[in-house]
Amino acid sequence: MKKRCVIIGAGLGGLSCGVILAKNGYDVTVLEQNHQTGGCLQCFYRKGTKFETGMHFIGSTKPGQNLHKLLNYLEVINDITLSQLDPDCYETFSFQGNRFEFATGKDAFIESLSQHFPREKDNITRYYNLIERISNASSLHSLDVSHNDVAMSTKYQLCSINEVLDSLTNDEMLKNVLCGENPLFAAERFKTPFSSHAFILDFYNQSAFRVQGGSNAISLSLENTLTRHGGRVLTRCKVTKIHCDTTQATAVETASGETIPADIVIANIHPSRLIELVDSPLLRPAYRKRMSQLPETVGCFSVYLKFKAEKQPYYNYNFYGYDQMSPWDCEKYVASNWPRGYLYMHMNEHPHQQWASSGVILSYMNFADVAQWFGTHVGHRGEDYELFKKEKAEKLINLVARDMPELKDSIERYYTSSPLTYLDYTGTEKGAMYGVAKDINMGMSSRVHHRTKVSNLLLTGQNINSHGILGVLVGSIVTCSEFLGENEILTQIKNANE
Repeated sequence: MKKRCVIIGAGLGGLSCGVILAKNGYDVTVLEQNHQTGGCLQCFYRKGTKFETGMHFIGSTKPGQNLHKLLNYLEVINDITLSQLDPDCYETFSFQGNRFEFATGKDAFIESLSQHFPREKDNITRYYNLIERISNASSLHSLDVSHNDVAMSTKYQLCSINEVLDSLTNDEMLKNVLCGENPLFAAERFKTPFSSHAFILDFYNQSAFRVQGGSNAISLSLENTLTRHGGRVLTRCKVTKIHCDTTQATAVETASGETIPADIVIANIHPSRLIELVDSPLLRPAYRKRMSQLPETVGCFSVYLKFKAEKQPYYNYNFYGYDQMSPWDCEKYVASNWPRGYLYMHMNEHPHQQWASSGVILSYMNFADVAQWFGTHVGHRGEDYELFKKEKAEKLINLVARDMPELKDSIERYYTSSPLTYLDYTGTEKGAMYGVAKDINMGMSSRVHHRTKVSNLLLTGQNINSHGILGVLVGSIVTCSEFLGENEILTQIKNANE
């Protein structure tokens, strides 16, 4: 008889775990409380225009690269169409109008930055070599069982980004530029480990793409693959309780009163949401307390832009603008100097795109700014909340317009979301952009293990391992390795790509 696996949450982590286990003969049921699967892969429409909510571009997706291998193994790669970002400048950074670019690939990256910092070429090379060594040190990130340098991995999980960069160069502007991608993982000075920075830089610098037509193409493909292998996905199915006996989880209960028996339960939800579902003494008070006190990454305010027809040229790169000469401490703002930085991107709809139909501006926002409306729901937060968002949106648009003077005349209308919106749709604590924050000062206390004290109850998703599409998929391998073994999954991935 097949083992029954119930997965709570149909985000990337839940769907990918479901596919891996279904491909290996498990009876998989994925339960999603919302009407749409995908989590941060979700898209939405307004006035006929499509917008992405969380995953706006991906990396390492050329044949032979890591994400391509994973998506091929998960039977996704043939279901999506990718549009490569400009290899000469897939990322552009503006520090009070001073612009720098990242070019794709090691040699091009070093040469491009060396044009801005000619005396620093050797240090830029040392930096990139270190990025490669850290990324290749983990068998999971390299997808190679022969690569597993635990000492290297551990060392740079315990060193902050800024401390490592201080050891590589004395050029303050170069260090700032190298940290220009901080918003991709909400990096904090003296807290975020250098390993997180290394994985992100390596992932996107190998190759960078947008998903043509929207990121939900990935979740739709995963859902179809899961169904093809005998699994099922149930939407509008909110889990209200995880039943346990004296040793393990036995079933999950839904808001409709249905009880679904389970031999394995995987929670693709925030750890704080998990402990709310389990009243068993198997989850001890110390564990519950630690999960409830985990540090969270900063929240996000988003402005979704609908452009006038043939008015806004399509930008085949991502643009980071800073209202200061450093990317650090943008989360440490006061009302008078918000926003201190932003990330601006367009959505790709078709090949050889000339004009943009939609785009998004993202900026940090602390939950305290919207806490007064906590407990209200989308569309029912009141006029004062709508005025708050309008004021913030106008300030953010004005900041972007300093770098992009044509922007204002190109906008037909815009829509907004705050950390409260993210909280409603993802269930993450305080609407955090990337869930639990890694903090070197807390050691392992800020890390969430995929195992719990309930032997057959496991976690997956962006809080396990790391966030982002590669981090979440690596986390799915970690979770599923409890049943299949890490080497077996890596072997399956290798065989699928031969």
